Amino acid sequence: MKTYSIFGAGAAGLYTAWRLLNGEAKSSKGTSKMLKAGDILELFDWGKYDFSKKEPGTREAGARICTWHYNNDPKKSYVELGGMRYAEWDEKLESGHLLVTTVIEKLGLNKNSVQFNEATDQLLFLRNRNMYLSEIGPGAPAPYNIKNDGAAQSPYKGFATVQNLTDSPKTRLEWCKFYQNGKLTKDTGKSSVFKNGDAVKDIGYWNLMYDQLGPEGYAYTADANGYASNVINWNSAVAFNANNEFSPGNQYKTLVQGYSSMFNALFDEIEKLAKKKGVHFKYSPDTRLHSILEKDQLIHYNVATRENPWKVAKSSTSNAAWLAMPRHSIELVAEATRYSNNEGLDVLNDPKVQLYLESAVMQPSYKVGMFFDSPWWLKKAVYPPKILVFTITENSLKALAKLKWDKKALLKIKKNGTVFNTPFDSEDAITLAVSNCIGLSLSFKQQEQLLTVSQQPNTIGPSFTDTPIRMAVYFGDNALDKNAEKVYGMLASYDDEYFTTFWKELEEGPNQTTRKPGNENVQPLQGPKKAPAIMVKMLRKQLAEMHFGPGADYQLVPEPLDTKFMDWSLPPFNAGYHAWAAHYNIGDVQRKIRKPSQLIKGKDANIFIVGEAYSNDQAWVEGAYCTAESVLNDFFDMKPLVTNKNYPFICPEL
Repeated sequence: MKTYSIFGAGAAGLYTAWRLLNGEAKSSKGTSKMLKAGDILELFDWGKYDFSKKEPGTREAGARICTWHYNNDPKKSYVELGGMRYAEWDEKLESGHLLVTTVIEKLGLNKNSVQFNEATDQLLFLRNRNMYLSEIGPGAPAPYNIKNDGAAQSPYKGFATVQNLTDSPKTRLEWCKFYQNGKLTKDTGKSSVFKNGDAVKDIGYWNLMYDQLGPEGYAYTADANGYASNVINWNSAVAFNANNEFSPGNQYKTLVQGYSSMFNALFDEIEKLAKKKGVHFKYSPDTRLHSILEKDQLIHYNVATRENPWKVAKSSTSNAAWLAMPRHSIELVAEATRYSNNEGLDVLNDPKVQLYLESAVMQPSYKVGMFFDSPWWLKKAVYPPKILVFTITENSLKALAKLKWDKKALLKIKKNGTVFNTPFDSEDAITLAVSNCIGLSLSFKQQEQLLTVSQQPNTIGPSFTDTPIRMAVYFGDNALDKNAEKVYGMLASYDDEYFTTFWKELEEGPNQTTRKPGNENVQPLQGPKKAPAIMVKMLRKQLAEMHFGPGADYQLVPEPLDTKFMDWSLPPFNAGYHAWAAHYNIGDVQRKIRKPSQLIKGKDANIFIVGEAYSNDQAWVEGAYCTAESVLNDFFDMKPLVTNKNYPFICPEL
């Protein structure tokens, strides 16, 4: 009998448990490592996620995914206060999130998958001026003093300017090579700090942007893209690739009940598979990994309770252990044994392991959600977001087929990449595109039918600003119960990096003192916290400026029905997501940090690290799934869930 222990019940932990129960060995060596009847699978969770009626909890499932429904009723409207979307895998283009798409299919959640459209013409409020992205031009530049008329161009041009200094790869494997060997290949200018031939991985992205764009060009790009995390001093080689994902109009998908519902489905499947295979599945919420060592080919670990997280509550052993947790949580485990003499191998405190752990930059994040009784941003705002988007999806084509549209015409639409699954921000634009595609003018009746089936209710914005709310995302009325009282959700502030501290000081109102030390404030595990009146008023003040103009009265934004926040800078995550630091060969880190004993000469311990922090897809669920899958493929001889010849889960040795 063997015991496998997983510490962390977020994306990576649940995926690992699921695959340990449904995976197939690809060799006789792998067969002995697969779980069989009588074996034990342990899943430890510092929090207590609301997985099911049998396993209720304090907040929705998913660790740094956290769907918040109005009145905590799953049939009512929701706002995402953590990760919120995925890029559906496109087989022809070989792009998107392959494993997330596959998991959703295998869990039978396809029917719940819906478009998560991003508008192409974003509302911006920059330097006390309201504007739309499409309005910026030679006659109406953005309020920045940029050489060569840079303020008259899209702020996204700043990303392209620095990326054009090199020959960008196209495939996932080519990017892996670029992370290791990529160099600047174009003339950077006489006054540039960086030169043709410099290794891109050894250049901080902020350094490069400032060097090429100047202070105003950098500020324009940083302010108008909404994410401070995109423009920090992280690894430029990775930044080039990652920032391609955030251009206007990129299309994503989510689940109709909220993104957290994927993890409820995973947990249900884990319980079913364990029962079917005769594996003893033990789920332990409110329990954290305190410390871990390897001794005599066994993993010796201590756990602590949520009530008393710093003192050992129980000791046990395991044949293999997965640390399905981000960098900060791993460091907390390492600290427990760092200053004492230990019997056994202290893998996490080896200097090389510590060095590799530091390759992931922790990026704090803060999100505030609001619910209203009306979509005031559309009905009353002077500057409404342009979120009316028309997209022809697979369901749209099925609906048109039922309306007796010509089959050949529908096939042409589906094969046309500039029409199918492409957002259009006006009725005229989509009508013209479809007419040109099929080579026929649409009748008035056909136009009405097209507009009806292609209008997408999930268009979310976002709007960007340089004020501390930074980003507003419009979820609207997305309730499952369409006959219930209408409630409209908004992600009223989506902040990262240094902007998070603005809201942190508003978590307590005037004449209140802090009552809890930071290392014990595990609010992300407890769930969304009700915002005090002072935070709500500050949010209304800034939302009013964005949607009604500079100095607008905060009362133009109605009093919300409810407001709650998630402060992801708090323990145990201390980050909403991660980024790769410069001066690292990230492919080498990815391969070796998975089983950190590989970094210690002559040692071999079955302790594994999985999660988005050390992945090719940081900040995405895909990264968590990919690292977990790679561990099972490479160290447990398990057959890959999908063919990954052209989609390496992590960067291979080159």
